[in-house]
Amino acid sequence: MLKLIFEILISAILHPLAVVLMWINLAGRDDLDSPRKVLWAIVGLVWGIGPILYILVGDGALW
Repeated sequence: MLKLIFEILISAILHPLAVVLMWINLAGRDDLDSPRKVLWAIVGLVWGIGPILYILVGDGALW
């Protein structure tokens, strides 16, 4: 739970770092096909909320 809170804070405050960490996590995921990875990469660019959506809805992680 603490990790989730920390990831959300990073996403909200340090958005560029959160996006890069999200893209690294996306590149290593085998459970998503390429179109979904591209879609999540684009959603991640939405300032402040993209990485948070990836963590909460996309079952992702920043590390």
